[in-house]
Amino acid sequence: MENANTTEVTEFVLLAFSNFHHLQGLFFFIILMMFIVSVTGNLAIILLVQSEPSLHTPMYFFISVFAALEISFVSATIPKLLANLVGASRTISFVGCFVQLYAFNALGVTECYLLAVMAVDRDLAINNPLRYEAIMSHTFCIVLSVFPWIISFVIAFIPTIITAKLDFCGPNEVDHFFCDLAPIQNLACSNPFISNISTSIAAVFASLTPFICIITCYSHIIITIIKIKNLEGKQKAFSTCSSHLIVVGLFYGTVIIVYLRPKGSHYDKFLALVYTAIIPMLNPFIYSLRNQYMKNAIRKLSIISVF
Repeated sequence: MENANTTEVTEFVLLAFSNFHHLQGLFFFIILMMFIVSVTGNLAIILLVQSEPSLHTPMYFFISVFAALEISFVSATIPKLLANLVGASRTISFVGCFVQLYAFNALGVTECYLLAVMAVDRDLAINNPLRYEAIMSHTFCIVLSVFPWIISFVIAFIPTIITAKLDFCGPNEVDHFFCDLAPIQNLACSNPFISNISTSIAAVFASLTPFICIITCYSHIIITIIKIKNLEGKQKAFSTCSSHLIVVGLFYGTVIIVYLRPKGSHYDKFLALVYTAIIPMLNPFIYSLRNQYMKNAIRKLSIISVF
């Protein structure tokens, strides 16, 4: 009799931006444009690096891997959001919700670790230029590019499984446009303490560890650049990592704002759009417009295509 008034949740409702009824069409158009630009821009980066021999270096190899990651990252949440904006139903199945949750978190952690790998690459290039090519062999680059994916999908798996094992028997409305750990844990009928602890521990390995690695590498890089007496040498050294610094700043800056600020506002969803849609859209422009080698490769391919 104790369970007579409880029902097992089989699906969740993603409220998304349903509070803004009259803006659904506008949201759909803007987000669709961002999604298209993000996918095409990152795909263009991959094709450019693959087709231009001058870009066949470790730095651009990691940039192309990062571009592939960004396509996967936006594809984990934005298509479902677009469907919710124009569809009559905003539901997502229980299994589908946790698949999305796992994919989103695993890919987000992969981004943290891949940014750390790219920082290590820049550190080696600037501080150990004579041995750089020997160290960053093609095989080692592949290992370094695969490592973030493996460790990230392991890290994200544990809190996802623990959260999925919670009892969900009451409210099923998620005040967000995708399934994430905190909103889902708040809907559990059972005590989410263990789930919250596992999420906090995973967050340390997911974001803090690679962030410390990035800070260490760039501290080393900055010290080296300061010691360079030639102004042209300083500018050249800094230009090789300026784009990566901007991407790191945008990603970690928005994530810190979103996850450390007080929750409860409808505008949390708009902030989440920054790192799920806007930043992946901007990254191709940052890497192409602020990088002289990328711009030269684009001009070269443009001239070839004309003839």
